[in-house]
Amino acid sequence: MVIYNPKDWWRLIFAFHKSDTFRMMLPGMIGVALFTGVVAYIENDIFHVTFKNTTAIHTLIGFVLSMLLVFRTNTAYDRWWEGRKAWGSLVNNSRNLALKLCTLSLNETEKSIFTDLITNYIFVAKEHLRGNLVADQLLFNKVYGKDWYLNALHLPNRTMKAIYTEVNKLYKSGRLSGDELLYINQELRSFTDNIGICERIKRTPIPFSYSLFFKKIIFIYVFTMPIGFVREFGYWAMPIVSLVFYVFGSIELLAEEIEDPFGIDPNDLPTDQIFETIKANLEEIM
Repeated sequence: MVIYNPKDWWRLIFAFHKSDTFRMMLPGMIGVALFTGVVAYIENDIFHVTFKNTTAIHTLIGFVLSMLLVFRTNTAYDRWWEGRKAWGSLVNNSRNLALKLCTLSLNETEKSIFTDLITNYIFVAKEHLRGNLVADQLLFNKVYGKDWYLNALHLPNRTMKAIYTEVNKLYKSGRLSGDELLYINQELRSFTDNIGICERIKRTPIPFSYSLFFKKIIFIYVFTMPIGFVREFGYWAMPIVSLVFYVFGSIELLAEEIEDPFGIDPNDLPTDQIFETIKANLEEIM
């Protein structure tokens, strides 16, 4: 995720980051400008057409298209923000669980095991949402070595099973009472609840018909604009149509990027930094 100062207007206006839609849209904008120039040449210089101006039609359709794109952007941002809330919950519950475990009579080995397991859970959750299998990159100990994680189809579940196993050992040995088990149960459940929220966001994209319709209507709108605009603006319609294409196309590109916020794109959630924060907090607490 790109970290920036939202108050630094001039730097943001003239910045050309690799995720900037202007760079991504530039080839298409050039193509649209050339297409508009060809239409202007054919209409004005060859056929000398005199039909009535049709810009009013695009004005009306443009308003409707703007409303549709607002819906598209809001839907994508809602998914991004829900994912951020889920990862914020993982931060809070990791800290709460570690703090509550510290109040129990754990020895240093048990504290180390819990620290490794909670850290591993956040790490595998992050990589699981990216589609990566990282069983060989985890923290291992004598109780839960590399073999424990190998061949697991769902590494977050396998890691949480180990956490529950350790908690159950404490309960069976009488070192954790029933009340204390209920005391930490909310945090234990929250890990699986939050990964479920993230999986729902990732595996349920915007319906195909919506995405297809938005792309088609933007294409039709932009590539019919020159027909009417070149009669009124001549070759000046080339930058005008390109600008309209840039605005509408950029909104769709931004929505596509943030509707799946768990990857490594510049506008995705900073899950790597969140993991490092949780890891440092656990080491300090435990």
